[in-house]
Amino acid sequence: MKTFCGRANPATGALDWVEESEEYDYHQEIARSCYADMLHDHDRNEKYYQGIRAAVSRVKARGEKVIVLDIGTGTGLLSMMAVTAGADYCYAVEVFKPMADAAFRIVKKNGFSDKIKIINKHSTEVTVGLDGDMQTRANVLVTELFDTELIGEGALPSYEHAHLNLVQAGCEAVPHRATVYAQLVESEQLWSWAQLQPMEVDGHKLLPPPAVSHCAGAHSVCDIQLSQVPPHRFTPLGPLCTMFSVDFSKPVSSAPQSHSSSFPAQSSGRAQVVLSWWDIDMDPSGSIVCSMAPSWTYPDPQSWRDHWMQSVYFLPVERRVAEGEELSLTVSHDDYSLWYSLQPDSEAPPCRPCCVCQAHLVWTRTRFGELNDRQRTQSYVRALRSVIKPDSVCVGVSDGSLLPIFAHMLGAKKVLNANSMRGVQILGIRPDQLSSTDLAGEQISVLIGEPYFSTSLLPWHSLYFWYCRTALVRLLTPNATILPCSATLCMVAVEFQDLWRIRAPCGTCEGFDVGPMDEMVQQSLDFRESHEAEPQPLWEYPCRALTQPRAVMTFDFLQCVPEQPIRCQGSLPFTRGRCHGVALWMEYQLNDDIKVSMGLTRPVSEEGACEWSLHRKQGVYFFRSPWESSGDGRASVSYSFTFEPSIGDIKMDFTECDIPESIYCGCS
Repeated sequence: MKTFCGRANPATGALDWVEESEEYDYHQEIARSCYADMLHDHDRNEKYYQGIRAAVSRVKARGEKVIVLDIGTGTGLLSMMAVTAGADYCYAVEVFKPMADAAFRIVKKNGFSDKIKIINKHSTEVTVGLDGDMQTRANVLVTELFDTELIGEGALPSYEHAHLNLVQAGCEAVPHRATVYAQLVESEQLWSWAQLQPMEVDGHKLLPPPAVSHCAGAHSVCDIQLSQVPPHRFTPLGPLCTMFSVDFSKPVSSAPQSHSSSFPAQSSGRAQVVLSWWDIDMDPSGSIVCSMAPSWTYPDPQSWRDHWMQSVYFLPVERRVAEGEELSLTVSHDDYSLWYSLQPDSEAPPCRPCCVCQAHLVWTRTRFGELNDRQRTQSYVRALRSVIKPDSVCVGVSDGSLLPIFAHMLGAKKVLNANSMRGVQILGIRPDQLSSTDLAGEQISVLIGEPYFSTSLLPWHSLYFWYCRTALVRLLTPNATILPCSATLCMVAVEFQDLWRIRAPCGTCEGFDVGPMDEMVQQSLDFRESHEAEPQPLWEYPCRALTQPRAVMTFDFLQCVPEQPIRCQGSLPFTRGRCHGVALWMEYQLNDDIKVSMGLTRPVSEEGACEWSLHRKQGVYFFRSPWESSGDGRASVSYSFTFEPSIGDIKMDFTECDIPESIYCGCS
């Protein structure tokens, strides 16, 4: 049996349906899961273990048998903790069959099969009774149903059902309670991800259309590693507010609710953004706490995790506030999501905001940030200014780009693009369908692109611009300007501070052997993922460069896409650290003097510190296991790249090798 999967095609710029084996979805789900990250989260595991021990002790102190219901058991780790703590029996529920199978093997390997029953169902389908999945209701409820937004994985409906059908009244719960916190701030960086800002081109102000500037935007959460947004990037306008708590030991409702917190403004400014996170108390007294607060709220380093991060919410409208002004911050939620608003106490909570301008449905948060980047805009305007003439006929090839507007404002005779913007002719066709009729018999003298395409997943997928340029060759003047004129694929070997954990095997977790899960994940990675790079926003994940950045492939947009593959190979010496993989990105040469980078935005420091673009994801190729530097400068990363014109993609391979002594010593 075969299955069809959507995959970006860099050669056509389209999302193609590709036939894959029936195992493809299975392996993708496992390979991209966060199970390894969770098991490497020692703080989370330790706090759960402490909470479970305490809950089991409280039930035993009442003279009762301890029956545990573990919803979302994953590897079975929390159930094994419960049995080790003295539980009499555990029902471990896991809806994802591959994970349930792995949990069965892990439980058996650790010798707990007689006390833990794996139930491969959604918890709402579990039955209780003599012929049911559970013989009796549980008196200890253990769950890990949370995401960055706390409730986004359906925690509330699952708890609601469990209290009605699966656990005893007055049961113990681990975690016992969750509390959501929020802080109102002003932040130019974060707000640039929400709304298109006015900009200036050659002394002319460019304002976003009213439909865009007045739109409330999408209510969906923006989850990021908030620890990587330094405090000087925002101004708190109010205190950290406790918005609401949920007691998981009592019946829980999934009905929509709103909660407000009132406070006087700490300073004057523009209320734009709400920073939010949560913590969980593993016991009723709140003495065992696992917090998701960003690192800058603590004096000491905190445990890193990627499965739970922090949330950024954008207010529907920006509002000026004065120091001392009484404010009321309201959080509303349904059964799966949260949204925030700022309003007078007398007003009723507003409905969930929704996008009416379509821009927030088409552009990602980081795309808004990219379009609002003044320095980046100036680079493109300077490059355009050097080539635009009064008789220029321009065609723009990028998704949702402002470059055609800039070309029009700089005085081009004619500008064509797929965008509906004033002064620019709209083309609702692909570049390969463009004809001289569309150009009114004229030829293209300037072809422009950022390039940016919404279907691009990896940095080099934007080479679709090259294919567009090739398709338009018959319509270009002999001396047409192509902007950018070339692209370069760059790489650097890196040591990650924490991101390596998402791919690292766990082996033993809190004393339990979880090897079967490691084997399952590795098999799925080997199916395809371990031979490919994956997109990551590296500004969120600190790393250290172990080599100098290197340009490994250049693509000449002044020429058409070649028919034959382009190959490149070489090696990069590294003299320090533990190499977890390679970071890859594209740089675009706009003209002889101006270059824009989609990766490193500054030279690597002597210590290897890297500063990455906030707007684009970079490619990361993880090595199967870390490579250690010998410290003598002879270790190197050997690389091989092949650009396949027929599919528009790049195949790559990396190996660890020693530099031959004759080369290392500088001998011929």
